[in-house]
Amino acid sequence: MSAAVPEPLVGTPSGDRARRSELAAFLRSRRERISPERAGLPRGPRRRTPGLRREEVAHLSTVGVTWYTWLEQGRDIHVSAQVLDALSRALMLDRSERAHLFALAGTADPMPTDDTTALPPALREMLTQLEPFPACVQNARYDILAYNRVYGHLLSDLDTLPPSDRNCMWLAFTDPEWGAAMPDREETVRLMAARFRSRMAGHLTEPAWKAMLSRLQSASPEFRELWQRHEVVRAVDTAKRFRNARVGMLHFTYHGLWLNPAEGARMGVYVPADDETRHRVERLFALVTEATAPVGDNGESAAHS
Repeated sequence: MSAAVPEPLVGTPSGDRARRSELAAFLRSRRERISPERAGLPRGPRRRTPGLRREEVAHLSTVGVTWYTWLEQGRDIHVSAQVLDALSRALMLDRSERAHLFALAGTADPMPTDDTTALPPALREMLTQLEPFPACVQNARYDILAYNRVYGHLLSDLDTLPPSDRNCMWLAFTDPEWGAAMPDREETVRLMAARFRSRMAGHLTEPAWKAMLSRLQSASPEFRELWQRHEVVRAVDTAKRFRNARVGMLHFTYHGLWLNPAEGARMGVYVPADDETRHRVERLFALVTEATAPVGDNGESAAHS
């Protein structure tokens, strides 16, 4: 991330000045609430500043001190999604605070959240009704927007992951448990990288796509090597197989239903390809529902009542 000092901009409306002033105040308030110890920094003698110093926030987020100072002063400078993401992490913002930061900066947040309110309630109900078949809703960037309980435990426990990590590309390249559940992982990730490049052609300037690409390149040498091949492919595999830690090998026929006229979000359903898989999926469904069943007055799961 570049720490170069940007040139101030001129001629913006008063509404933008008010938004920049609010952004400056918000950053100061978040900075002042974090103790050095909480950020993993030594307190040192003669500290008068409540919370962190500006230079400490700049260091933690790897941006220039002058640049960050200008931002807290409400200067008219461009703020990239990459810098805002770094500031959000350095200031330990929660989901609502992060959304507020991006809104004040007038920049789209590239990272997905667990907010699926944009999906129609009926669609989420369909995911539940499809159980025990695993099913989910993904966008073209491989973000997992919603899923039923069986899909949530198909390759790993998605509920334990932060929303920003619920992306099939990210998990396939960086999560050992997810990768272990893919017996054909090497070929699968090659095709995923090729599909991602093909789909990204129509989204080259969008922050969310650029942020995901940058994140993968930074985290995975394997992805970097595949990305440099410039392979593209549009076909979607219909045959899928996974090695579930609880019930063993599963073979599916994949069916994708596009939810938009263009190649955007789609609902994917994994239909068992054989009787053995069907039995194992039903067993996985029973295990998942038993684990999440409400506890009765006698302390036993409702599944045993």
